[in-house]
Amino acid sequence: MLSYDTKYRVCYGDTYRMGVMYFGHYPRLYEIGRTDLIRVIWKSYREVEESGIILPVRSLNAVYHKPAIYDEVLTIRTIIKEVPKVKFKLFSEIYNEKGQLINDGEVVLGFIDAATGKPRRAPEEFTMVLQGKMI
Repeated sequence: MLSYDTKYRVCYGDTYRMGVMYFGHYPRLYEIGRTDLIRVIWKSYREVEESGIILPVRSLNAVYHKPAIYDEVLTIRTIIKEVPKVKFKLFSEIYNEKGQLINDGEVVLGFIDAATGKPRRAPEEFTMVLQGKMI
């Protein structure tokens, strides 16, 4: 298992009038977390796309436990539990400043060849990096 934490401050534009973060913004936090994790362990999404691979979302699941509040600093924990093959499953946990789990989710991406639009295996370079980090 490999995890990485990203900090995010809830801005006013993220919230309803009452200062509670809009439920539709949580998947964006999952994306912020996963792009940070991939950048830290391998390369940026831009570099991934320039290498001819795109990673569209195949499915997303979110569970809401408590609301995020305006101006709170959240911790987005992104977790990879297994080395991907064609599907790339990531888990997200979002914690408030008190360390309470307020949201968790799962996102499944697909490795797609940008030229053909067809599924492909995860790049060996990426799986090797993960195998080295997850041991």
